[in-house]
Amino acid sequence: MQLISFPEEEVNKGDYLLVEDQRSRKGLIIQIIDIQFANIPGILEDILRDVMTEESIQGNDVDPLDISSQVAVLKDTKLLICKIRGALENGRPTHDVSWLPSRINSSVSKFPIETVASEELPSRPILLGGIKENSKFTIDARTLDGRLNIVTGKKGTGKSHLSKLLAMSLLDHGAPCLILDVNGEYTNLTRRTSGERSPYEGKIAVLTPRLNLRFTLAEVGLGTMMDILLHALDLPGTSARVFARIWRQLEQKNELTVKSLGEAIADSDCHESVRDALQSRYNTLVDSGIFTDDSSTANSRQILERLAAGEAVVVNMKNQSFMIRRIVVELLLSKITELLSRARLRAVFLFAEEAHLYLRETYWDDIVTRMRHLGIFTTFITNQPDTIQESIYRQADNIFLFNFTNERDLDVVARAAKIDGESVRLLVKDLPAGHCLAIGDVVRDFPIVVNVRPLDVEALGGTRFFFQENSIACPK
Repeated sequence: MQLISFPEEEVNKGDYLLVEDQRSRKGLIIQIIDIQFANIPGILEDILRDVMTEESIQGNDVDPLDISSQVAVLKDTKLLICKIRGALENGRPTHDVSWLPSRINSSVSKFPIETVASEELPSRPILLGGIKENSKFTIDARTLDGRLNIVTGKKGTGKSHLSKLLAMSLLDHGAPCLILDVNGEYTNLTRRTSGERSPYEGKIAVLTPRLNLRFTLAEVGLGTMMDILLHALDLPGTSARVFARIWRQLEQKNELTVKSLGEAIADSDCHESVRDALQSRYNTLVDSGIFTDDSSTANSRQILERLAAGEAVVVNMKNQSFMIRRIVVELLLSKITELLSRARLRAVFLFAEEAHLYLRETYWDDIVTRMRHLGIFTTFITNQPDTIQESIYRQADNIFLFNFTNERDLDVVARAAKIDGESVRLLVKDLPAGHCLAIGDVVRDFPIVVNVRPLDVEALGGTRFFFQENSIACPK
């Protein structure tokens, strides 16, 4: 739908309007996705004529019919490109649209965005930020429960900031969160920006592989270890069967330790190529520093207790190698899946920062389908939208889009988002930093541009600058 807007009418991209038919008393809810100058025949020629004659012709203008004032208004008249998002029936927004209003007997007015997205006060509110009318915008935590969420945008636009806000807000409602932190951005959430303790002190445990994230082989179990060997370390199937036999023999003797496992592999009577394959994978497991024979330093129980209590576990994978990341993620997801299937946990909200750096492609569908039914509800955060399969986008319940200027990235998201591609391209490419386009269940399928609110915690991960005001020179 296209509307004409005169110069005195203030409108912005992303605003919602109500087109109300005076006869039927029904209304259409539309959203402005682009603003252009009205291309009226003759206006361009008149502008060029003004520029050419304003300095070369002297004298007084004679305009008895006051046509020039009307032409001046026409020059600044805007054309609003809008998309129909829904209808207003009996005072309530709906997506059932099967009619068009009258061009003659309809009125156009601004429609409050907050009434579009929230039919009633949320029972578990999450203050997301503000909207263009400077009012607060709140979503319901239940619209994240059981859902698949994607947060994407180019670097420096505020993706990780929003994911921290969502994770901390879920903690406020007692929801357990497992955060896979690639860059160490979530490690200081227990501190305010002033350095004082934040309300999340004691609710967030930060575990670092090789430092305070370790497991005994008995805690890991054969099933999880096989997942690590097959998927993270690419062990051939033949060698995997030999490894399983060795593991079971050690379990029967009650001698399952890291040291005894290495000795059993070295003494096994299998083919030399199989033994070499097992030995190389064993060395990788030992070098990772994740496995220990000291049960007092193991963390499996701590992770379970934290998540069961509705707290957060941050897995800090900063400065870890690609192989260690894959081992850790494979281990954690396998163990969490096992705990959920045994009803040891109700559910877990998984936040996967830059998941393409450590998740194998076959895990995407596994997380979205099988793990989702078990109770792992995932939020993917990435600045490379093409690393996420299109099938995952199509199953996403909520998408938070930050600024993208790259046409290829916009095309990837536009093909899979719940709204039309034209809206995505026109709204997202002009978003300022800190603003996102929210799509999906969180806004009842009415796309809304939100200015994400700031956080009073040490949210690491921002871009570090050299040239900035009040910078302190490094000592010699």
